[in-house]
Amino acid sequence: MDEKYNPEPIEEKWQARWAETNMFKVAVDNTREKYYVLEMFPYPSGKIHIGHVRNYTIGDVVARYKTMQGFNVLHPMGWDAFGMPAENAAIANNTHPAKWTYDNIDAMRHQLKQLGFSYDWDRELATCTPEYYRWEQWLFLKMYERKMVYRKESFVNWCEPCQTVLANEQVEAGMCWRCGKPVRQQKLQQWFFRITDVVEDLLVYCDKLPGWPDKVTTMQKNWIGKSIGAEIRFPIENTEESIPVFTTRQDTVFGATFLCLAPEHPLVSKLSGGTSQEKPVAEFVERMALQDRSGKAVETHEKEGVFTGAYCINPMSGKRMPIWTANFALMEYGTGAVMSVPAHDQRDFDFAKKYGMEIIVVVNPPDAPLTAETMGEAYSDPGIMINSGAFDGMQNKDSLEAIAAHLDKHGLGRKTVSYRLRDWGISRQRYWGAPIPMIHCDACGIVPVPETDLPILLPEDADLLDGGRSPLPNLDSFSKTICPKCGGSGARRETDTMDTFVESSWYYQRYCSPDHDTGIFDRKAVDYWMPVDQYIGGVEHAILHLLYSRYFTRVLNQLGLVKFKEPFTRLLTQGMVCKETHTCTQHGYLFPDESRQEDGLMVCNTCGNTVSIGRVEKMSKSKKNVVDPHLLLQKYGADTTRLFCLFAAPPERDLEWSEQGVDGSARFLNRVWRLAFLWMDRIRSVEPYTQSPESLSGELRDAYQKTHQTIQKVTSDIEERFHFNTAISAIMELVNTVYGIHTNSESENVDGVMRFALETVALLLSPFVPHFSEELWQELGHTESTFRSPWPSYRKDALVQNEITIVFQVNGKLRSRCVVAADTDDKTLEQTALNDERIKQFIRDKPVRKVIVVKQKLVNIVV
Repeated sequence: MDEKYNPEPIEEKWQARWAETNMFKVAVDNTREKYYVLEMFPYPSGKIHIGHVRNYTIGDVVARYKTMQGFNVLHPMGWDAFGMPAENAAIANNTHPAKWTYDNIDAMRHQLKQLGFSYDWDRELATCTPEYYRWEQWLFLKMYERKMVYRKESFVNWCEPCQTVLANEQVEAGMCWRCGKPVRQQKLQQWFFRITDVVEDLLVYCDKLPGWPDKVTTMQKNWIGKSIGAEIRFPIENTEESIPVFTTRQDTVFGATFLCLAPEHPLVSKLSGGTSQEKPVAEFVERMALQDRSGKAVETHEKEGVFTGAYCINPMSGKRMPIWTANFALMEYGTGAVMSVPAHDQRDFDFAKKYGMEIIVVVNPPDAPLTAETMGEAYSDPGIMINSGAFDGMQNKDSLEAIAAHLDKHGLGRKTVSYRLRDWGISRQRYWGAPIPMIHCDACGIVPVPETDLPILLPEDADLLDGGRSPLPNLDSFSKTICPKCGGSGARRETDTMDTFVESSWYYQRYCSPDHDTGIFDRKAVDYWMPVDQYIGGVEHAILHLLYSRYFTRVLNQLGLVKFKEPFTRLLTQGMVCKETHTCTQHGYLFPDESRQEDGLMVCNTCGNTVSIGRVEKMSKSKKNVVDPHLLLQKYGADTTRLFCLFAAPPERDLEWSEQGVDGSARFLNRVWRLAFLWMDRIRSVEPYTQSPESLSGELRDAYQKTHQTIQKVTSDIEERFHFNTAISAIMELVNTVYGIHTNSESENVDGVMRFALETVALLLSPFVPHFSEELWQELGHTESTFRSPWPSYRKDALVQNEITIVFQVNGKLRSRCVVAADTDDKTLEQTALNDERIKQFIRDKPVRKVIVVKQKLVNIVV
């Protein structure tokens, strides 16, 4: 054994050994209990970042630990490879998205292997390959057959320069996140998945996911946004039409004095057409089309609107109400129409005051009546109904049910439920995505592609057009086709591609049988491996990815392909990796290597100006507060990098990057190595001591008991809480204890106890620092890998402490300590403390007023 720990050759050696022996390859084995651990697969951006390292190291610890416990562990890796970022990078680097993506996959695979992760690389998949998206297209066709898919015209966020639809999250202050140009609302034909068909089931099961963090299920509940209320129909004056409005406050309907439509509502132009309001309404609608219309953005906009020139009738009061179009009304909520009650809604109150609309009080506070003329703000608390006909005098909360029943009885509306969640629009006017397997025929309409024609291949030799526009609509070799229904030659393929969230919504199922070529997956393999036992990823994916994955699993369940509805039994959302920012007044944000220490100050390498140290925040390329894992691997090795990521914070908390912390992790591994080196010649050929602690004494007994206590502690911390930081801390404490045994000790059983302690350290560390542990394990004479070795067990009789340390205080201040038998009674502890020589010096001739004994902890003498 070398005297000095040198990580580079050790890590290269064991990575090669694992690859040669297919160490991490697994297969279905019905005689063993399975465990499926999965980290959210990465987008192949070209380089892994330290957030990747933390995320995948957490998963690797779980995979290795469960394997050592005897589980048949599935731990795969792949690539979320389609999407707009690849196109943007290809444009910036003057290359093709396919080449850029596949080159990045090669580079990132190499980096991940350098970190020693226990992936079964035979199961690797990339969502941009025909072998993968073929089955996504097949599933689309099956969903279309079951009417789970439909096409309709819909308002979307449209970026003209990019020629594509943007998700709300991709619109920043009304601008495209990629090109920075204004985004407008535009109607396009889009494909949708009917996620709303299972919305109630998705909501109900939020309370049936005990292995998920409460914050994630709460976020999903809020996104689903269930509201119980009533739909009220407001007849349009002088027409046979009415406007349905959803409200949760039907108790205030008698106070509704105007109605607002979303600018995108089809009635807006219809109602204003041919009136004096036609022009101002059209100008308003056009201006709104250039605003960010997401719910979050609308909340921050100043509330404004325009009268359409039309009126409706309040079905309960009979009052004539002007119909406006307003920027706070959203098509994505309710029916796109809002009944406005200014007396009891602050937004409506402000709008009414701004535009001089009538205010009618219909709910009075219990203690003092309101008057519209003197109100300074809306009243939204409980109260007594007034100006509400037959409902006057009722508590407003009691009237909710009564008014809903009245509406239903008289055909004016109905009690109903509304959801914020809308059907999932999956069309993208981009090139780098999975083609949608549909055909447009002038004679037959929309026709699905025959299953025998799958996959519909994305032409990877096509070049992006100016501005990154998709070449597919203009690429005759792709778009021109024959109608499979009538045989007509003038048919055209659908040239939209699928939202990349579609690929990431079912990839975990494909991992179970990635090479299966006669179906979307091998059902027997899925029955064995699924659902995922432990899923790991960032909380930023709490809504879209996780919600869509839950939906897709329900689709597969309804199609009879899987037997379960929830894909992930347990979910861990790891915290972010954070670091302070460095800023130069002349050069802005600086990377860590762009500044240096000089005379106690941090200065810019380029100009020499003093660098400002900013607050600690999430690592990001834009703020340059990033650490390159490649540099860490070169300087410290994979195991030290892994150890710091695990030790610095619990997985669910943010991790603050610290170079000193990385150095500390390196020192610990060197310390363990040094301990093993000092004892190796003595213990290499002896058997570990595993008997009762009764025949041991003193420091040997302490070390032996500490070893068993550490096994219990580390097992508990991994198994119950994933608190790897406290597990590692416990191993550090054990190492400190074992260091107390001198190498020249001639005590009976010392070699056996030391062997047992060092074997235990190697096995307990193996999920965290696998290369280091493998080398240590081999030096101890073992030929089997730690990965194939059983997790250590502890003796319960070795956990019992015969002696404990009691703290002695005088007036609450620590003055002495004493080691006593664990079963010492309180009276003896009190007398021992009073007889302690150091305690006597602090008491002297002062009278003892009280002695407080906290059993097995301390004695406090009050004088």
